[in-house]
This record gives sequence, structure tokens and C-alpha cells, in this order.
Amino acid sequence: MTGDQTGGGPGTPDDAPEPASDTGKFADLKTRILSAAALGAVAILALFAGPVPFGVFVTAVAMIMSWEWSGIVRSKEVDVAMIVHVAVAGIACVLAMFHAAALGLAAIVAGTILVFAVTFGGRSITSAAGVLYTGLPAVAMIWIRQDAPMGLNAILFLMIVVIATDTFAFFTGRALGGPKLMPALSPKKTWSGLAGGLIGAALVSAGFGSAVDLPALPLAIGAVLLGLISQAGDLAESALKRHFGVKDASNLIPGHGGFMDRMDGIVAAAAVAGLLAAFLSPSAPAQFLRLWH
Repeated sequence: MTGDQTGGGPGTPDDAPEPASDTGKFADLKTRILSAAALGAVAILALFAGPVPFGVFVTAVAMIMSWEWSGIVRSKEVDVAMIVHVAVAGIACVLAMFHAAALGLAAIVAGTILVFAVTFGGRSITSAAGVLYTGLPAVAMIWIRQDAPMGLNAILFLMIVVIATDTFAFFTGRALGGPKLMPALSPKKTWSGLAGGLIGAALVSAGFGSAVDLPALPLAIGAVLLGLISQAGDLAESALKRHFGVKDASNLIPGHGGFMDRMDGIVAAAAVAGLLAAFLSPSAPAQFLRLWH
């Protein structure tokens, strides 16, 4: 879960002006922290409550993000493509909740083709890509969470990596500053923030490994790789918004913008985790957690 945070703030708009002072830098930090804490608390409660509550939470978020994607790429007005996109995200997630992840993936593929068809000639590629963007990570997370007994730890690991990367990147980037990472996409991101984020993710993940009786060093290495992927997801979402001249995906989360602005990192990390699970052990997807053993 991330905004533009590698040297920016949680949910900081890419084109927001640089704060004039240290006090200004953290002026709206309280709102961002409270919003992030509330959303994070709901996600953690759903995760620990079991596969079904977690699936319901993921389904709701995927459907909201589908609406946001349509709003960015086309408009906030309801059209056929938006209805299809939101419906397909919901259907795919529900199928995954009923242990039919393969059918969920088939629904996503069919939805992608249908959205492309109904928008043909009018931003059809980006409209269709949104079905994959919101559907695949959601199905992957629901699928992995169902894999007992490791599913809980696998999803928790993904969340820890993304949150730790964002948090350490934010504070390190603000404290150290330095050269910008990719100023054309996200003017506030710095190389120092990226480095701090990855180091922080590695340390926190190593501690997590020790707590759940998994080798600390392999998890730390995995955290660095997934941290990089989550930051790439952050930049990709920033590029999408810049391309369409949009500052935030929506205004649903105070201080952050929309759910896409918070979930871009976990979307990328979950998608890669799902691919790893599919290749390594489709019958036990949470085993991707042991990839670095």
C-alpha cells in the first residue's frame, strides 16, 4: 500500500509544491497517518479474521479501484466499460473466494477482451489494461490467503514489505534528500528514499522471519526484491496519472487520494507473488514465501 512516498509523503500528489520548511513538510502528516492507520487496521483485521473476510475486503477494494481506473482513463461518468470493469473485478474475486481462482482468471481475460471491444477506438488499450491491473493482484491475494497454514504469513509478508518500504522511504527521503529518482514521473522521489525504504523493508522482514520461524536472511533478500517491485508499481501508477493529467485517483481517502494511490505498491507485489506461486506450486501458492530459502 503506497502513495508517492520515496521521498514524498504517503499519498503526496506528484505535482504538489515542495514544502517551504520542515514544519510544512509534515503539516498534513497527521491526516495521512490516521487515514493509513484506519485502512491498515481494517486490512489486518480482515486478514486475521480468515480467508472469507479477507476475500470480501479485497473484493471491495478491487471494485473501487476498477471504478477509479475508469475515471482516470475515461471519465467519472458511468459507462458500459466501467460497469463491465467493476463487475468483472467482483466476479473474479468471488470465484477465487469459492476456490475457483482459475475461473476467476478466465473471467478477467474475458472482461479484458469485452472492455477492449466496447471502448474500441477510444482509449481501448488502457481501459482494457485496467481489468488486468485490478483483477489479477486481487485474485492472487485471495488465492494465496486460502493456502493453509502459510497463507496468512504469506500475505502478511507482502503487506509488511510494502508498508515498510513506503514508511522508511518517506522518512529517509525527507531527512536526507539528494538526487531525484525519476523526476519526470515523481518529482519528490529520491535515491536516498529508495535505499532507506529497501533497507528498512529488509530489516523488518528479517524480524518477521524470526517471529514466524522462517529464515531471516532469505526473507530480507525477498523483501528487497519485492520492495523494488512495489516502488515500480508506485511509479507506474504515477505515470498513468500524469499521462491523463490526473493528480489523484479519487478523493476517497483523506490525505492520500484514492485506493489506487494507496494500493499501487501492493498491486505490483501481489501480482508478482501470484506469478511466482503459479510457476512454483499452484497447489500450494503460499509456498512462494519459501522461494529464497
